Amino acid sequence: MGSRSEANERETVLFLCTGNSCRSQMAEAFLRQMAGERFEVLSAGLEPAPEIRPLAVKVMAEKGLDLSGQHPKSVGEYLGRRTARVVVTVCDRAAQRCPTMWPGALVRLYWPFEDPAAFEGDEAAKLAKFREVRDQIERRIRGWLDGEGSLREREARVGRAVGL
Repeated sequence: MGSRSEANERETVLFLCTGNSCRSQMAEAFLRQMAGERFEVLSAGLEPAPEIRPLAVKVMAEKGLDLSGQHPKSVGEYLGRRTARVVVTVCDRAAQRCPTMWPGALVRLYWPFEDPAAFEGDEAAKLAKFREVRDQIERRIRGWLDGEGSLREREARVGRAVGL
């Protein structure tokens, strides 16, 4: 990434989960769709799964988002290599095991969503759970975008508050 002074630089948002096969992938796709011009959006997992969950691909396709080109990635691909200004942990297990500090992160958010892949039930019930979690993620991201504004604006407010 270039210097912070570049007018067109986008802040990086990293979604973390355990397997990077469902919730973090959904969050990445939604934020990229809603504000990809504002943010560089990434996702990763502590223990990446071999593939994205097929039901995650299916329910995101219902929203017009194609996850088929995505794959689970390890947090190691980014830690120490990428500066994420916002780090969002989307599951309990990852929150307990994630690095507590991320180099360059200004904001660390914890959005625990239920793991739809762990849900027990028949195929219709599992699909309903994936849709429920997908919709929760979409609402959370919309709310965050509506309420947070630009990171640079927030940095300036914080800087003024502490006399920088």
